[in-house]
Amino acid sequence: MSDQKTILVIDDDKNIRELLTLEFTDLGYAVQTAENGFNGIQMLKENTVHLIILDIKMPGMDGIEALEKIRSISRDMPVIIHSAYSHYKENYLTWSALAYVVKSGNLDELKSTVTNLLN
Repeated sequence: MSDQKTILVIDDDKNIRELLTLEFTDLGYAVQTAENGFNGIQMLKENTVHLIILDIKMPGMDGIEALEKIRSISRDMPVIIHSAYSHYKENYLTWSALAYVVKSGNLDELKSTVTNLLN
């Protein structure tokens, strides 16, 4: 029985999904990805997920709407908002996420946040 933790990355940017998959797989996590909020919610309902990394600006269902739906499915699911836009930090609708990490070329903050939340 594996105690490997699964991270769900919900981001419409294919390059970000691929990068985070590589980085977190190298750290020993299982990674699942979804290109939008609708697919992410579906994957959450169908799979065991331990943490979600969630983009905000996505077509269709944005991250704020997805976060609301995630909270209705699992109040305790650790969610990290991972957005290029820091001003969403001020939006109270994002406050139910456990962390808010602004996207950058350096993934150290995101990696340490994931490690802290899963350990």
